[in-house]
Amino acid sequence: MSNGNGVTATISNAAEAVAEKAQDVGSAVVKRARGAVATAQKTAKKASKAVSKRVSSAKKAVSKRVTKAKKSLASASAGAKAEATALKKKSAAKKAAKKSTKKAAKKSTRKAAKKTSVRKAPARKASTKRTAKKAAPKKAAKKAVAKKASARKAPAKKAARKVAKKK
Repeated sequence: MSNGNGVTATISNAAEAVAEKAQDVGSAVVKRARGAVATAQKTAKKASKAVSKRVSSAKKAVSKRVTKAKKSLASASAGAKAEATALKKKSAAKKAAKKSTKKAAKKSTRKAAKKTSVRKAPARKASTKRTAKKAAPKKAAKKAVAKKASARKAPAKKAARKVAKKK
């Protein structure tokens, strides 16, 4: 029998072979992993470039839409402002027309009041001579005169409105 030197040599040779194989397998795994990492980085770069292109084109499209919307809103605002000033001018003209018609109506009512007061004066003198029983018809006469005065006011207002509408 041997002293065991051959067994140890065989075991050490086997261990060295296993170590070399492990190193070879590890280096192959590292190589493949490096290749995979490199391709992943390349695809990531390509994807980021594509995304940035799409984002920039979307930004441009959005900015164009926003500028168009701003322009349309500005034009609509200008049109509305012009319309508002026109309406203000019309309302001012209507107010002026109303004032002038009110003045004309007041003048016509004053003239009518003067005419009715002139007509009332002889009736009062006659009523003082009459008895108390005839005083009741006198009130009815005053109401009739008041109705006549109001009837005279209405045509003046209608005429004034027709004048205002023509303007």
